[in-house]
Amino acid sequence: MTLAPERIHISPTAPHVTEPTHVEATHHALNTRLSVGGGLQRTHPPKKSGKPNPMAHLTNTEIEQIGLDLDAMRAEVMQSRGARDAAYIRRVIAIQRGLEMGSRVVLLFSRNKAAWVVGTVGLSLAKILENMEIGHNVLHGQWDWMRDPKIHSTTWEWDMASPAKQWQHSHNELHHTYTNVLGRDNDLGYGLLRVDEDQKWELFHLGQPLWHLVNAMFFEYGIAAYDLELRGNLQNWDQLSDDDKAAFKAQAWAMAHKIRRQATKDYVVHPLLSGPSLVPTLLANFTANVVRNVWSNTVIICGHFPDGIDTFETDSIDGETRGEWYLRQMLGSGNISGGTLTHVLSGNLSHQIEHHLFPDMPSNRYAEIAPKVRALMERHDLHYVTGPILKQAYQVYKKVCVLSLPNKEPGRTRRSVVAAELRKIVKGKGAARTKRHLPSTV
Repeated sequence: MTLAPERIHISPTAPHVTEPTHVEATHHALNTRLSVGGGLQRTHPPKKSGKPNPMAHLTNTEIEQIGLDLDAMRAEVMQSRGARDAAYIRRVIAIQRGLEMGSRVVLLFSRNKAAWVVGTVGLSLAKILENMEIGHNVLHGQWDWMRDPKIHSTTWEWDMASPAKQWQHSHNELHHTYTNVLGRDNDLGYGLLRVDEDQKWELFHLGQPLWHLVNAMFFEYGIAAYDLELRGNLQNWDQLSDDDKAAFKAQAWAMAHKIRRQATKDYVVHPLLSGPSLVPTLLANFTANVVRNVWSNTVIICGHFPDGIDTFETDSIDGETRGEWYLRQMLGSGNISGGTLTHVLSGNLSHQIEHHLFPDMPSNRYAEIAPKVRALMERHDLHYVTGPILKQAYQVYKKVCVLSLPNKEPGRTRRSVVAAELRKIVKGKGAARTKRHLPSTV
């Protein structure tokens, strides 16, 4: 888990209860790359492309005061965790399991169209709840303070293709550390999409309007390959050390075992148990997985790629302070407006800004602090990105289509840039895609 460096008077990862149980609450690793504040005066110059730095209008004192205000906001919530929060997550888990079990029973009779529809809708909702409000947040350590070995980030395994520990490394440790930093945060398009003008254009990006739709349908497998750094490892195989190759093979085997187990459950065991309804049940399970994938993909892209989200230069985070880290999380994320159902089904990632500020805060508390975070940002003339999910999704897809083409260049048309790249391919002087970086060791 990536957190800003601790101030002496705050211990936000301290457990709310002290009774010893089977699993001790894990103290999340602090981000030692950051400075706590003070020291040399830092500047916030424009990006290399000429775009202004969204922090430029703030003084260093103002930035660190924002950090102190957020520290206080965090401490107030984390110190008040208790029975109400524990009851919430246990209730959600009970609802999810009951919904899944009931839906699978209904699918035993899925030769009947009405039963198929009811069972498929119920199973889709159950899978969404398990993935978003439960799995994602449990794996962030949001409920570790309860010291319940059944609801703990070190023991939970979710209904997704990617093994929990591999996802925790790529998501918790890397993405939440380098949020929206060009060249460091691989979640900026997942190595598949170009979602910012300052990202290098490659010929492969011409097809990203299609890649985006396919990736959404099979999102869990795209994330699994991403967590494994599959393409980067394979492209740079000859440059890897023996230890790196062995580690990759071990992780690939773990992922293959996880996928096999998940596929056996959804596409073999449950359909066989349905007897005469084998084929409809098989189709229902496939449909539920696709629905879950499309929904989770939509929620995630709406929290990271809509209009108004900022990105940051690679070297801009050198010597980054606590206040600047907080600012980058706020400016590099966006929220989804909606009611309680939207928030729960999105895993409260509809409060993506608050989640990136405090990734191990119980998700049911994000709505409580959202008005305070918004007021803080508006007080300092910082844009709080939020909007309905359909509006955000449209903005993202429009961006994916526009950025599938190269940026406009003085004296050159986009068509001429594409033609030049094609000529390089034909002459063997270029490649449609550049090689990925070696697997990160940060």
